[in-house]
Amino acid sequence: MIRVVLADDQAVVRAGFRALLDLTDDLVVVAEAADGALAVEVVRSTRPDVVLMDIRMPRLDGLAATRRIAADPALADVRVLVLTTFGADEYVFEALRVGAAGFVLKDIEPAELRSAIRTVAAGQSLLSPSVTRGVIEEFARLRTPLAEGADRLAPLTAREREVVALVGGGLSNDEIGARLLMSPLTAKTHVSRAMTKLGARDRAQLVVLAYETGLVRPGGR
Repeated sequence: MIRVVLADDQAVVRAGFRALLDLTDDLVVVAEAADGALAVEVVRSTRPDVVLMDIRMPRLDGLAATRRIAADPALADVRVLVLTTFGADEYVFEALRVGAAGFVLKDIEPAELRSAIRTVAAGQSLLSPSVTRGVIEEFARLRTPLAEGADRLAPLTAREREVVALVGGGLSNDEIGARLLMSPLTAKTHVSRAMTKLGARDRAQLVVLAYETGLVRPGGR
């Protein structure tokens, strides 16, 4: 069973998601939270596999709650899936940066929501690389690369930098392998090593880092 926490300040939204998930054999809602502070508390007490996290909530917003969950070593296996009303929510970029595994629209189709939860529970980023890139590129246009970008990338080998740049460019492991003349498994190994060295929880965070450090620029490499 995949254990889920619902965090949204609207009771009707939580009820809708709970009703949907209760009809699914491999998904179970273990707790609900009406604000970010309570969300962090119930996540620490129930240790779910996935948190469906709204961004705009009282007391503590979903962004701050996601940051606290992602920063807690005891919750390293908890995956946060951000709920948003708009595809271009201004907070999506920051949510991915602090550790969210991806995001879904609140009007997502039931089958797609179930698939999204299963995807992040399996340790993957929700979004396909190209979609993730599109979201991040939209907000990267408003930012300048961080001055300490070169230092942040210092632990990477030249090959790992190439791989991270291609991840930021929206390429899958198969595509990276074809581009760099290596097997998809080798590409995946380079991606995993880069994530470990950079402290990235998942592929989505690698994309964020690629843009933040200037390794990839909006509109091109």
